[in-house]
Formats: sequence, C-alpha cells, structure tokens
Amino acid sequence: MKRKSLLLSALLLLSPSAMAADLGWNGGDSGSIYSPVPASGWSGFYAGISAGYGWGNVLRKPTAGGAETSNGTSGFVLGGQLGYNLDLGGMVISTEADLQGSNLGYEEAIPGIGTFKTGMDYFGTLRGRAGMSFGQVMPYLTAGFAAGRGTASVTSPANVVTSQSANHLGWTVGLGMEAMATQNITFKAEYLYVDLGTQSYAGLPVGNSDITQRFSVIRGGVNYKF
Repeated sequence: MKRKSLLLSALLLLSPSAMAADLGWNGGDSGSIYSPVPASGWSGFYAGISAGYGWGNVLRKPTAGGAETSNGTSGFVLGGQLGYNLDLGGMVISTEADLQGSNLGYEEAIPGIGTFKTGMDYFGTLRGRAGMSFGQVMPYLTAGFAAGRGTASVTSPANVVTSQSANHLGWTVGLGMEAMATQNITFKAEYLYVDLGTQSYAGLPVGNSDITQRFSVIRGGVNYKF
C-alpha cells in the first residue's frame, strides 16, 4: 500500500512538468506547438480608424504673375484606413488606402479686402508599405499617391463670404510602426509627408491665385484584422 502511494505521488508530480514540456512552456525546442506570433500572423485584410495632427505651409502666387507668399498651416485630421498585408515570413508587404477629414489651413487679414482663408477639407492616400516583422512589432516604410480637396475663401468686412474649391493631386512618403495587441487588433503610429501640388483658384476678391499645399502628419490608429 505504501509503495502504491509513493508511485501515485510521483505520477502527480511529473504530470504538470510533462504537460508543460509538451506545450513548449518550459523552454522547449522550436518544434513546440506554442508560438506567440505565427509566421503568417500579419497576413490578411484589415480596416481601422486614425487621428492626428498636421502642419506645413501653403504657397500662394497670383496666376497672372507676381510675388509668391508662404504661410504656415496647422490642424487636426481624423479618418480611417483599409488594406491588405502579405506576411512573407519576416518581411511584410502591404497595400493601404486612407481618407482623412481635416481642418489643416491658415487665415490672414488683408487690409481693404477682408479675411483670406485656405486649407484642406479632406485628403486621402493610396500607398504601398514594406515592413519587417519582429514578433508582434512591425516597423515599416510607406509611399504612394495622394489627393485632396482644398478650399480658399475671402470674408469681407460686411461678412460676405466668397469661396472656391479645387482638387489637388500629389504624392506622399513616410514611415511608421505597428504592434499586435491580439491576433486581430493592432495599434500603429505613423508619420507622412504629403505634397499635393499646385492648383488654381479663380473668382476671389484677392484675384486668381495658384495655391500649393504641402504638409506633414503624425497620427495614431487602431486596426482590426479579418
């Protein structure tokens, strides 16, 4: 009876250790069934939301010729993104599209005319991403096309508003880092430089103007991977 009791005690002591070894929790080899991030952990479609802050400058030049002026712009951005990741086992390549609402702009008082204001109402990008996965963290570089809708307006001393809008096309480049919170949820921080080129705005009390929009954006976001 005493021998059976000793044998049962030994089995009970060994069982948890054997189970842990089988699951790779005791520093098992690379063939264990447990892995915090599988090789294909980043692959799949995803969608999410993001928000941040932008700053830059706007160049304004009379269309008929004359001196060019430069003014600083700033404002907040809020929007969403969707994309697809392909995990190649260490390297991750992606395609991502995003659309951001914005109050990025500036205004100035022009004597005898009123208050001139210009900025971006919204902008979006279509970019490629290339990153390296280090477990649950992926730093990446990104670049692609950018487009946006800008508005320029003049508010007269009598509070009469004259405004014109135009579509801008350009490019963007940046970098970021994304981290897995779970297999489906990731968080990201990103910097983008956006050059939306020059467009003409006609019919304003300040005269027809060629306006160039360039700015930087820092934003954070959360994605859900399907």
